[in-house]
Amino acid sequence: MGIRFDMIGIFVNDLDKMVEFYRDVLGVEVKTIGEHYAVFEHEGIGFGMFERAILPELLEEEPTYPNGLNGTFELVIDLPRFEDVDYEFERVVEAGAKPVMEPKDVPWGQRASAIADPENNLIEIASWNKGAKED
Repeated sequence: MGIRFDMIGIFVNDLDKMVEFYRDVLGVEVKTIGEHYAVFEHEGIGFGMFERAILPELLEEEPTYPNGLNGTFELVIDLPRFEDVDYEFERVVEAGAKPVMEPKDVPWGQRASAIADPENNLIEIASWNKGAKED
């Protein structure tokens, strides 16, 4: 039997602020909000946020976290067309996202850009220019 990842979870300092950003700026629907967590509606793999404050007791160990721009992982938004990258980058930056990398063509054939959420996690906004998805 192969491994199947069920959810990507990120651990956050300010759950309310992060939920507001992902819901109101990125437009991801919230499925459930609990006392120390939030789960978002998402096609495919699950996406959740959990408060960092609960981890030491749960793990019985004090975890460490990156300072500044988090270069340990990224979330990637895949858009249908190259021009969608420019539009979405400008839209989310105007709505409060921190710009990290302006839209540009990258050597592996994508058009890509990057923003950071309020806790400095990288979010790539990119396209392989495959056109609009059919319903």
